[in-house]
Amino acid sequence: MAGHSQFKNIMHKKGKQDAIRSKLFSKLAREITVAAKMGMPDPAMNPRLRLAVLAARAENMPKDNIERAIKKASGGDSENYDEVRYEGYAPGGVAVIVEALTDNRNRTAGEVRSYFTKAGGALAETGAVSFMFDHVGQIEYDAKVASEDDMMEAALEAGADDVATTEEGHEITTSLEGLVDVSKALEAKFGEPRKSRLVWRPQNTIAVDDEAGEKILKLIGSLEDNDDVQNVYANFEISDALVAKMGG
Repeated sequence: MAGHSQFKNIMHKKGKQDAIRSKLFSKLAREITVAAKMGMPDPAMNPRLRLAVLAARAENMPKDNIERAIKKASGGDSENYDEVRYEGYAPGGVAVIVEALTDNRNRTAGEVRSYFTKAGGALAETGAVSFMFDHVGQIEYDAKVASEDDMMEAALEAGADDVATTEEGHEITTSLEGLVDVSKALEAKFGEPRKSRLVWRPQNTIAVDDEAGEKILKLIGSLEDNDDVQNVYANFEISDALVAKMGG
């Protein structure tokens, strides 16, 4: 199993669900506000806002919360957030990319650095590990929405690069620039996707032993628990036994 998605599955089964949900909604709202502030407050006219709203809906964020986050962008009291990407190495030489939205770069950088250090890893310069990942668009649909052949045909016709179908659903890969157009085309045919977002996809994954795997999962857990951190990606694989041990 590859690092990021499996980690999500583990973490959603830990801790108090209400607290996890509240933190998730806060991060989704922050992205919506930033997106609305950068362009038009209308998702139909603002591609980034449209993706942010889709992400919020996919997590069942209430409509009122979404609208409040959009309105906050036009308010004079809304915070100014900087987009920052951190890159580093976790135990076992695993590459990690951290995306954050912060109103205090020094605070966030210090906290992120401390998480890496405590885990036995190290923060590196921007660009140090991102070359090992592809920055791509990713669209997900439930398997019941369409057959593998129908989804493949529709996705490629819309301009997608690839489609992977499993029992869990369809995962469509697009270029960075093509995500919004492909997403719109598929939505017109199959309805709103389960997810539509930009991701850092590792070109290759590193298999690590359970000792390193546990440290990496704890590092990612600390990072994702930080209010400023939006997304974490890593290029590792761990054993099914460790997944089970960590509650997956």
